[in-house]
Amino acid sequence: MSGAVVPVRDPGLQPERTRLAWRRTTLASTVAAVLAVRASLHGGVSVSGVVVCALACGLWLAFLALAHHRIRALAATSSPAALTPRHATAAVLCTVATAACAAALVL
Repeated sequence: MSGAVVPVRDPGLQPERTRLAWRRTTLASTVAAVLAVRASLHGGVSVSGVVVCALACGLWLAFLALAHHRIRALAATSSPAALTPRHATAAVLCTVATAACAAALVL
């Protein structure tokens, strides 16, 4: 079995599709952050609204940095490395925390 030949992986357009998906997700996150700012300031300025708004904006910036890092990694080579568990976990936590901020603004 040691003589088995492993075929070379041809990623095709998969890195390009993944890069575009990260850009779409970043755009959606930007829209969510703008709507969070609008919702927090709509009924007047309150301390809790400003805190939640600042938190949502901070989470948006963190997600933007993660996405930009991944987009650059995907554009750098034709065969990019896999997303590290640390970055994947950070992206998921930013998304879930942003959703929690949105729920806090709505309620």
